Amino acid sequence: MSQASISGFTFIRNGVELGFPFEASIRSLLPLVDEFVVVVGKSNDDTLARIHAIGSPKIRVIETIWNERMADRGFVYAQQKMIAQFACTGDWAFYLEGDEVVHEAELANIRASVDQHHHNPAVEALVFDYFHFYGTPDFVANSPAWYRRECRLIRNTIRSYAPDGQYWLITADHKKGRNPQAALANAHIYHYGWVRSNEAMQKKLDQVSKFWSHGAPTIRYSQFDAQVLQPFTGTHPELVKPWLESSAEKSFTIDPDYKLTKREKRHRWLMKLEKAFGLDFSRKHFKLVA
Repeated sequence: MSQASISGFTFIRNGVELGFPFEASIRSLLPLVDEFVVVVGKSNDDTLARIHAIGSPKIRVIETIWNERMADRGFVYAQQKMIAQFACTGDWAFYLEGDEVVHEAELANIRASVDQHHHNPAVEALVFDYFHFYGTPDFVANSPAWYRRECRLIRNTIRSYAPDGQYWLITADHKKGRNPQAALANAHIYHYGWVRSNEAMQKKLDQVSKFWSHGAPTIRYSQFDAQVLQPFTGTHPELVKPWLESSAEKSFTIDPDYKLTKREKRHRWLMKLEKAFGLDFSRKHFKLVA
């Protein structure tokens, strides 16, 4: 019985200027996939050149120009994501965002999960646990506000689409979209978007907010609920360590005079309920079936 093939895919624009660890992200997945499709939007920096410089024969680049007038809740992200996915030829498609990295120690687990569920049509996607690093690489954010699990590997032989860059919907038999039926990948996604320098984070939000129909907020990592943060006790993927040294925030402190927002106060109550009753109120874009 032949082994299932896996395509990796992503999209990126101005990755250097906006502080994405996209080179580490792509490299981290290359040992697992048979091909890696990268959709590169026309950029103001050398993002495209850096992707070519990775030098892997598995990488296939598609160049695009973003619709700067598309300001409908991240739909331009959905467009770019689907351009990349539509070009994938594998049995499964692994989507990795430019600030997400997989750990070399977990590649075997991912491969085993694909092999385990490939011949079970009830499993349409694989779900990963998340480490959302915040402020510095030494802390992770963990509350109902931060999705704890998300689909990143989807069966590429079924009809699916992305409403925005984050998740998928399945449209079997041309019916209304529904969440994928999923199994656990038994691996993590290491999400580094919130540890890039505060300056780079502000620049990123200034550029992308127009695609989400709202103005760019002012970002200060110190303005945060300290109860959401937990020390990270694991190890970071080897490929991202140079980026962490050169581009991540090295230290930060929570403002002791910071006043919680109404949303943060609500999440504190939800966290208490989670702890007391073993619940999980974080958002889920999937249904576990295996």
